[in-house]
Amino acid sequence: MRLTQHSNYAMRLLMYCALKPEQTVRLAEIAEAYDISGHHLNKIAQRLVHIGAIHAIRGRNGGIRLAKDPKDINVGEIIRQTEENMLIVECFSEESNTCPLISECKFRTLLQNALEAFLKVLDSQTLADMVAQPDCLKPLLGMAEQIGGLGQMHRPDCA
Repeated sequence: MRLTQHSNYAMRLLMYCALKPEQTVRLAEIAEAYDISGHHLNKIAQRLVHIGAIHAIRGRNGGIRLAKDPKDINVGEIIRQTEENMLIVECFSEESNTCPLISECKFRTLLQNALEAFLKVLDSQTLADMVAQPDCLKPLLGMAEQIGGLGQMHRPDCA
């Protein structure tokens, strides 16, 4: 199973917002932190607004922020909502299937079971789980806090 960039960037956007829960975040800031296209990120943000994961705030001090607590944002649901389709193979589609083995194919059943297992693992995780160690993630996104006034970066023990 391979996820699209759309889903990958959607999760990155949500994680970034979760790391700044009290702030309205500009898409340009997220695009810069991840070195990704702001135009592409805007499309993803629109989708996340549509599904109710984030709020968009218009105006001069506008941006985005989470619409829910991170513990209430399920990773599996985000992936289902951001992937265009979860058709691993042609025979998963009733419209375009041309496989003559469909009625007796064990490979199709195996792949269906694998997809269900994949989604079950994603369903077991929330956005809160993804950002459970914020002190380890923030330095990677340029959010590190300096300590001691000497320009030293706080380096947490990350596993």
